[in-house]
Formats: sequence, structure tokens, C-alpha cells
Amino acid sequence: MAHTKSGKKRIRTAERNRVRNQAVKSRTKTMVKKLLTAIEAKDAEAAKAALTVTYKELDKAASKGVFKKNTVSRKKSRLAAAVNAL
Repeated sequence: MAHTKSGKKRIRTAERNRVRNQAVKSRTKTMVKKLLTAIEAKDAEAAKAALTVTYKELDKAASKGVFKKNTVSRKKSRLAAAVNAL
């Protein structure tokens, strides 16, 4: 446990950030799962619609620093390739 005032504040800040990052990651994973479900169902229209939503969610996560920029770029590229293969 921290002893200094600043240390205690850092603990509170880190917890707040952890909860926010967890929520963003969870939401992003949910969007990716919906997209993959549409791809498995061979539903091109639903997949394209889900792809735009997933892109937006991934970009938001990258801008908030939850995922690194290259990680998001890689995920987007792989998802786009899967959708284009339909």
C-alpha cells in the first residue's frame, strides 16, 4: 500500500484506467465476434456492416491507448481480408 499522497492518487488513477480499458477491450472483442459470426454465416451484407462498426471501435480503442496502433492495423487488415474472401 502506498504511503504518500501522490502514491495513493496513482493507485486510484490506475484503477480507474484499468476499468475503462477493460470496458473498451470487452466492447471491441464483442464487435469482432459479431463480425466473425457474420463471416461464418457467409452473410456478406451483414459482414460489411459489422466491419465498419468494428473498424470504428478498433480506432477508438487505439486513440485511447488501449491497443497499440500497429495491433489495430493488423486486426483491421485480417478482418478486411476475411470479409473480402466472401
